[in-house]
Amino acid sequence: MAKDELTVWCLVGLKAGDNTQVRALATALGWGYSEKRVLARPWELVTNLALEITRAGIDRDASSELAPPWPDLVISAGRRNEPVARWIRQKSGERTKLVHIGRPWAPLDTWDLVVTTPQYFLPEQPNILHNTLPLHLPDAEGMARAAGELEARAADLPGPRIAVLAGGNSGKFVFTVEKGRRLGAAANALAAAAGGSILFTDSPRTPPPAGDAAVGELSVPHMVHRYAAGDGNPYRGMLGLADAFIVTGESMSMLGEAAETGRPLYIFDMGDGDTPWWRLRHGWYYKPLSHHLAMRFGPERMRRDIGRIQEALVSAGKARWLEGIDVACEAQMLNAPQAGKAGVAVEELERSVAAVRQLFAAR
Repeated sequence: MAKDELTVWCLVGLKAGDNTQVRALATALGWGYSEKRVLARPWELVTNLALEITRAGIDRDASSELAPPWPDLVISAGRRNEPVARWIRQKSGERTKLVHIGRPWAPLDTWDLVVTTPQYFLPEQPNILHNTLPLHLPDAEGMARAAGELEARAADLPGPRIAVLAGGNSGKFVFTVEKGRRLGAAANALAAAAGGSILFTDSPRTPPPAGDAAVGELSVPHMVHRYAAGDGNPYRGMLGLADAFIVTGESMSMLGEAAETGRPLYIFDMGDGDTPWWRLRHGWYYKPLSHHLAMRFGPERMRRDIGRIQEALVSAGKARWLEGIDVACEAQMLNAPQAGKAGVAVEELERSVAAVRQLFAAR
């Protein structure tokens, strides 16, 4: 079968970072693809923990129709999409190839290929490809266009312009009001010392009170976008326009995309320091509690430590911890001419594409 005759389905859901990686790989393959939206029911964890091949955990009315002809390839990411991907392969008579991005819950041998990153501790084996950062598709032309559009809105903001990319609750990380205040205050201090301004955007995962607290600390010239407002998201424009970035540390995708620009990157630590999680009220929320239980009682390969990506960026000189910097020194650096450092996105995306193509080499 010719490669241009292969059909590809991308399973996408509510997590923007997962969707970005799935689309990047599918686009880079160059075979064309169809998106299948998968929306989970609130209690999907109950059904999906059984690791069965099922669609019981998804809201079929709100999700895309899944019907033959079945695809040659399914690209997925995230626990919620795993049972659906396996169901599609079962319906295809085991003909469909499955590529999963991240860390699957189902046995590793279930997948034809797993594309993973350091925080998941997956082993070295033939069907696992280890990258250093989440996949994304660099689009210099599109980013420049978005930056030009944003420039019209940010023309009065002095440089250096520092983009604050705020994520939110994820796994053990809870974006509290106190953390929002710290993020806003630290960003404001850096921009003030540099004589610059702030470009702030949050995300679908940002709790509104935490976002409010961060924005409330900004006294320097600034532009604010709140995801809940529903207007045009300036995120890509910020990637192209900003002179430096502050990113909340729980977001792999935002860290990767900001690092790829080669401009100064500061990581805001979303952890809780040395305080045991059980002593924190927010440690008992559903998501962090389920994360801690999974880490305690799940198999070793189910561990997840995004700190490994953060430390890799810091060790490689591609990022600094926001709250550990000398503000005066950093401000001086931000006002000096910057020489961008090349990223690894293109190289790792090409390696991932080659690994997927190899699955069909004999066809």
